[in-house]
Amino acid sequence: MRIVKHPELNALSIAHLDCDAFYATVEKRDRPELRNRPVIIGGGRRGVVAAACYVARMSGVRSAMPMFKALKACPDAVVIRPDMAKYVAVGRQIRALMTAATPLVEPLSIDEAFLDLSGTERLHGRIPAETCAHLARVIEQDVGVTISIGLSYNKFLAKVASDLDKPRGFAVLGRADAPGFLAERPVSLIWGVGTALRERLERDGIRRIGHLLPLDERDLVSRYGGMGRRLWHFARGIDHRRVDPETAIKSVSSETTFDRDYGSHADLGPRLWRLCEKVSARLKAKDLAGGTVVLKLKTAAFKTVTRSETLSAPTQLADTLFRTADHLLTAELAGGAPSHPVSYRLIGIGCQDLAPASLADPPDLADPDLPRRKRVEATIDAVRARLGSGAIGKGRGLQEK
Repeated sequence: MRIVKHPELNALSIAHLDCDAFYATVEKRDRPELRNRPVIIGGGRRGVVAAACYVARMSGVRSAMPMFKALKACPDAVVIRPDMAKYVAVGRQIRALMTAATPLVEPLSIDEAFLDLSGTERLHGRIPAETCAHLARVIEQDVGVTISIGLSYNKFLAKVASDLDKPRGFAVLGRADAPGFLAERPVSLIWGVGTALRERLERDGIRRIGHLLPLDERDLVSRYGGMGRRLWHFARGIDHRRVDPETAIKSVSSETTFDRDYGSHADLGPRLWRLCEKVSARLKAKDLAGGTVVLKLKTAAFKTVTRSETLSAPTQLADTLFRTADHLLTAELAGGAPSHPVSYRLIGIGCQDLAPASLADPPDLADPDLPRRKRVEATIDAVRARLGSGAIGKGRGLQEK
């Protein structure tokens, strides 16, 4: 039993719900013997931490940390390979419970979302704060994972609040709280302020959000472009963004970290093909097509390289994704000095500028072989749908095995 008090509790209706260490919590739910053990979700010493339970976090383990550093910090951790199919299924269960509370659910990822509970009092017979508490209890009892809730009057502050009391938190930020609360917080708390912008702001003497308050909006825009307008508004607790269930997915991607470094096309090409197949499958499942192909590489020295190419028409085809990304990869490999060859620890492929599937892969007089490639890929998809993903594949992917 927990008690939440706030003078504005009856008037707040924008919530941010975030599952606590989601992947790790799901694994602990399914393996109760791990309940009090440090658990890391990730793969191989060369990979990165996808998630870490709170026991592991007490030893300094964090998401996106290289696995070798995580295991050095927490050598007793139980390491579990990610099971994305299971996590997606659990995420859908939670999403269904959210939409039963309100139709205004804006997903941010598999395990978090904004909810607008305005007007739900008559439907549920309780204020939004009570509905959130009820939802947290139902998710914990029926799904077996815990969530943290931030409740406020806009999305920015609801998101901030949900991080204040994890795990199993319920934090409230009202209109009267916002100015004093924000003033002493670091400027990096503002959504969109990454490392580069934070360092620039600090060089300009802006370290805390309160340092933004004396500055004129036009001055901030002239210094930092469109981001300056957001800095001015968010510093004052102003956020007019609506909770939008129709918010579009901006990209679809997949990447893999290798057990050792690779620098040749013979090694990287087959791995790139397998990633293109994954992205293609995800595009088809979401009824989307990609207009721009992005290749991502990370060197052995942890330098990230991205290259992109915009297509003449959106695509869903793994073959088209691969042809485009392979061209980018070949150019990148050829650009290195022969005396200092570059090797890579990670490769990834993604699609941006997404469009409806109805616009995917139209006839192209400059590519008369396109209809045949579409038929071949449709046949492969049909076989895999019946017999599993490993039932059939192209030769270009065999070298990886």
